[in-house]
Amino acid sequence: MSKKKIPAEIGEAALASPETNLALAVRYLLQLIEKRSPGRSVELRVPPYGAIQCIEGLNHRRGTPPNVVEISPQVFVSICLGKTTWQQEVANGKVLASGEQAKELADLFPLRRD
Repeated sequence: MSKKKIPAEIGEAALASPETNLALAVRYLLQLIEKRSPGRSVELRVPPYGAIQCIEGLNHRRGTPPNVVEISPQVFVSICLGKTTWQQEVANGKVLASGEQAKELADLFPLRRD
């Protein structure tokens, strides 16, 4: 069963004002990452709004994956939009990443710059 996709015009509108459309902005950005870097080796969690598996490599199917990244919604949107960097937020303790392949996620950001 496939997930319902967020149309680009709706997702882009959410990105224009993420502070008022945070859940939609996060889900749209996760959708973009999933499309840009398909795979199942890293689980990216942005609680409570969503989680995806991305980046090619070892497929993970059950239990807690060996490569997990967890980010708050606000920090996730900020990194995706280029308002802050992955490296800054890792240094600030705002990005929790475990596993060797989790570091590869940093190469995807920013998705776009404001």
